[in-house]
Amino acid sequence: MSCLPRFYHCFSLRSFSCPLRISPTKFNAPPYLRSRSSPRQRQLSPALMTPVATSRLLHLNSTAVASLENSSGGPNGSPVPSSSSPSDDYQAENGDEDLLFGYRLPPKEIRDIVDAPPLPVLSFSPQRDKILFLKRRSLPPLSELARPEEKLAGIRIDGNSNARSRMSFYTGIGIHSLLNDGTLGPEKEVQGFPDGSKINFVSWSKDGCHLAFSIRTDEDDNNCSKLRVWVADVDSGKARPLFQSDDIYLNAIFENFVWVDDSTLLVCTIPISRGSPPKKPLVPSTPKIQSNEKQNIVQVRTFQDLLKDEYDKDLFDYYAVTQLVLASLDGTMKPIGPPAVYTSIDPSPDGKYLLVSFIHRPYSFIVPCGRFPKKVDLWTADGEFIKEICDLPLAEDIPIAFNSVRRGKRSINWRPDKPSTLYWVETQDGGDAKVEVSPRDVVYTQPAEFSNGEEPEILHTLDLRYGGISWCDDSLALVYESWYKTRRTKTWVISPGRKGVSPRILFDRSSEDVYSDPGSPMMRRTEEGTYVIAKIKNQDEGIYILLNGSGATPDGNIPFLDLFDIHTGNKERIWESDKEKYYETVVALMSDYGEDELNIEQLKILTSKESKTENTQYFIQSWPDKKAVQITKFPHPYPQLAQLQKEMVRYQRKDGVQLTATLYLPPGYSPSNGPLPCLIWSYPGEFKSKDAAGQVRGSPNEFAGIGSTSALLWLARGFAILSGPTIPIIGEGDEEANDRYVEQLVSSAEAAVEEVIRRGVAHPNKIAVGGHSYGAFMTANLLAHAPHLFCCGIARSGAYNRTLTPFGFQNEDRTLWEAINTYVEMSPFMSANKIKKPLLLIHGEEDNNSGTLTMQSDRFFNALKGHGTLCRLVILPFESHGYSARESIMHVLWETDRWLQKYCIDNPDKLAELHDSKTEAPKSLQSTGGLTATEAQEDDGSNHTMRSLL
Repeated sequence: MSCLPRFYHCFSLRSFSCPLRISPTKFNAPPYLRSRSSPRQRQLSPALMTPVATSRLLHLNSTAVASLENSSGGPNGSPVPSSSSPSDDYQAENGDEDLLFGYRLPPKEIRDIVDAPPLPVLSFSPQRDKILFLKRRSLPPLSELARPEEKLAGIRIDGNSNARSRMSFYTGIGIHSLLNDGTLGPEKEVQGFPDGSKINFVSWSKDGCHLAFSIRTDEDDNNCSKLRVWVADVDSGKARPLFQSDDIYLNAIFENFVWVDDSTLLVCTIPISRGSPPKKPLVPSTPKIQSNEKQNIVQVRTFQDLLKDEYDKDLFDYYAVTQLVLASLDGTMKPIGPPAVYTSIDPSPDGKYLLVSFIHRPYSFIVPCGRFPKKVDLWTADGEFIKEICDLPLAEDIPIAFNSVRRGKRSINWRPDKPSTLYWVETQDGGDAKVEVSPRDVVYTQPAEFSNGEEPEILHTLDLRYGGISWCDDSLALVYESWYKTRRTKTWVISPGRKGVSPRILFDRSSEDVYSDPGSPMMRRTEEGTYVIAKIKNQDEGIYILLNGSGATPDGNIPFLDLFDIHTGNKERIWESDKEKYYETVVALMSDYGEDELNIEQLKILTSKESKTENTQYFIQSWPDKKAVQITKFPHPYPQLAQLQKEMVRYQRKDGVQLTATLYLPPGYSPSNGPLPCLIWSYPGEFKSKDAAGQVRGSPNEFAGIGSTSALLWLARGFAILSGPTIPIIGEGDEEANDRYVEQLVSSAEAAVEEVIRRGVAHPNKIAVGGHSYGAFMTANLLAHAPHLFCCGIARSGAYNRTLTPFGFQNEDRTLWEAINTYVEMSPFMSANKIKKPLLLIHGEEDNNSGTLTMQSDRFFNALKGHGTLCRLVILPFESHGYSARESIMHVLWETDRWLQKYCIDNPDKLAELHDSKTEAPKSLQSTGGLTATEAQEDDGSNHTMRSLL
């Protein structure tokens, strides 16, 4: 594997009396160092995809040459990144180091944090008497992302393993018993599978005696094997394949397997009779035709990885078609049902029936598979067809307005409190949120064992959009509805088995008002393996439930557990997080499920506990004495930052809106040290009210979790970090928030910058801004409209031209044609000529997120380059919207660190003076993107004008 990151750099040349352009070809540079649009470069293999610089002299560095030559020296054949030294990274004169190519490593203090071993994932047995420690590895090598994948119907498929591509996995399973005193017994390692196995889909049997999981292994050709289903005995830890035949593989494109009872699994398998994949015709048999001669109104967002032709349809069927197999632990097996593209298999709680969903043709070229025609059938447990529940047509025309839904039956599920009763919801507005109708949704229920002609029962009607049900029993269920435009959310109390009891509203509030959030009901596990609301016995005869809440307050979140009387609304706080030093949460109910009601004196819960400097640990807390016993002792993941300083700060925007941010300072920082370089990293959010926007979210006592690309990594480099400053975009009443997006964005940023300067922790000329996705969009807009605030910017995987997402984006549900001024004014692409500060753009080459096509960064970079902006574009091969491979992540960190060192720490005042001294380009250059007339004629297309970009 030798694919290298591509990066393109444009320096501002405003310090020269007239713009200067040096063509790489005039220096006889090798082909892999020529302009990106060079026809010769476009013919290169991925192994020669290398950095480009179009406005500096080019040179080869010995480190870069070694990186190219040693392309198979890393783990799993991945390239060996070059360690960066101060002389390489920041101290070479005239920026020549910018032209190095190859994957690079950030400084050791950052690298050590990213490479810290990840903590295991915990999974509790159904009886809550055992805990699995699911072990993980650190970052995957780029070679895994480079494996071939098929992009079909909105999903990405690893054809060799017949599963979703880029799946993470576990490397091992450890079993611990939970002892009577609440502590953990010694670890028992699950054994029997091959070394180096990749483990997925770990699932407990209903009685907690067995585990089921899938296994795949790496093969010699850098591919991954197909998945096999394994089972393990929990008491002994011994694992074995479920199927005796070596020809039965798991098909994990949609579903994988489910436990039907304590000893039987229903498994999605690759049909044994399946042959080789269909071959793409060398000559197409038909043009690619889409038609709207019926003049339907079809508005869809910019979905990625869609089907493109008939061959793609056949290939999708090839990988997605599944044969269902009932397999017992004793080795017996039985295929059931015909082969089909099954997307969901759901046994009834009593195990007598199967609710089976599958998609079928006609497929679509403009929407992903989730909108393909869908059929839902009711079968017996052994695969005999009983009844068709519904057959939904292709749903290309779901309106883009929020709360619009698919027509027909949806959210079809089993009632968890009944042996075999179905419920579902049907829209009454045709799925269009803009249609005014009452009721808007109707919830139905019907037993599986029904007579022919028996009509389903109406359980409840709703005027907002259905949001789910928490079931308890025939006397109690909670039904949720909400409406995005008004942020209104309501919770209803119903008695499903008591027709004489009228539904009543329990809570009616704004979803934005976190201070009024009453919490969510705690759920208990039933003997059938379902989850229902836990009823609590108290001293009186009332019906109580437990409400688990985040406890948002003006001082930060203080999670709680309330004993709530469902009839009177009275509540008693029986547990609350520490407020002074720690942040604690209730994770799960650990009490036995033997009775329908739990005695409050026998309550047992799992809690988490952390502080600013202590990482998360887990505790079992038992009533009546509420004694807490610690069950984990995870080491600090990055002890070098154990003494970082963290503070939740509050400040005000000029329009009076209260804002919040979390300020991090490096370990050992003192005000006597003076101001630091500062990185502000954020993500805007939309609100309907100023009061809600000003509410505090989060806790000052939460542990500072640092992800592999987190801004907090730069604490190790001596930066102050202002993390997540609220950037509220508010549209009260009938006002649309985005109509004043730029104004509110700049105002929020000004308030944040003023606050860190007022506190004396940030140097006014050394404040950088950055963000990912919508945060990258924010970053570009701030450099365009608030250049006085920041010295440079870092924008990862963003969208910058909203005319390329004409049917809505983020929380905007108006089309381009309905709000053309808003689309244009919000687009930093349209203000590329205003950006004068250095901007680093990073994007995954295979970004599949709706709206953030890689083309967005490509075109934005060309627009910036066309105006002489100091900018750099890094395209990461094989990476999607988020970055996964170690080589990619390390290179992103190196690029970011270099950018911050060079344009935030080093000479920001001089850089500002350089921008202020801009001189107008000669008229002969103004219409040719900075080229002379002769150079414009010779240009091969790499320098586009604004007109061609649009």
